[in-house]
Amino acid sequence: MQRNRDSLSIISSVAKKELSLFFSSPIAYIFLASFATATLFIFFWVESFFARNISDVRPLFEWMPLLLLLLSSALTMKMWSEERKNGGLEFVLTRAVPIWNFVLGKFLACLFLLFVALAITLPLPLTVALLGELDWGPVWSGYVATLFLGASYLSIGLYVSAKSDNQIVSLISACALCGLFYLVGTPLITDLFGNQVGDSLRLVGTGSRFESITRGVIDIRDFYYYFSLIVSFLALNVYAVEKER
Repeated sequence: MQRNRDSLSIISSVAKKELSLFFSSPIAYIFLASFATATLFIFFWVESFFARNISDVRPLFEWMPLLLLLLSSALTMKMWSEERKNGGLEFVLTRAVPIWNFVLGKFLACLFLLFVALAITLPLPLTVALLGELDWGPVWSGYVATLFLGASYLSIGLYVSAKSDNQIVSLISACALCGLFYLVGTPLITDLFGNQVGDSLRLVGTGSRFESITRGVIDIRDFYYYFSLIVSFLALNVYAVEKER
């Protein structure tokens, strides 16, 4: 019982430290503002919201995987890479504390930042609702799908960051790996193969499951898939750091 309390205390401390470092820099606010601006630009300008004359926010979620890919990779690129450069990793490795406490703390900090970034976009559907009758079902399912996809990207990004001491390399590698996981399950790739191979790829890729949830199709297998993907990459993150001991 005491060990569990100690673990929770360490996880909380790590998460608070990462959040404090993030919000202590003006770049953090520029970063969040840029994400919100990009979201608004894509929705109102690229997707020509007013020209379509339809109260619908689904086009936003069609672009969200790309925005999430960049956001999650940028959030995680320095989580472990920076620790290597400033000697923080040595401190982590020499403490008699399970590595997963640090990994989970960093993940929760990134997840909170993702939640904040998504919360900033909420005025968009509220504005659309004021302009016309909005079906909130696809909105909430879209945000749920976005949160799970984003959490998966974060776990991948943290693992990639643990493998490199260069933030730019971490950013590019995380973008590539997250993009690969997404594209594998989309028609762009699955249509190149037969039905059996295509169905297998849809099961592996994050794209098909994201699209399924945004359509309002609630299948527990999709959530189990995301949960398994997150746990797998967090476990790989723990293993990658443990190897440094």
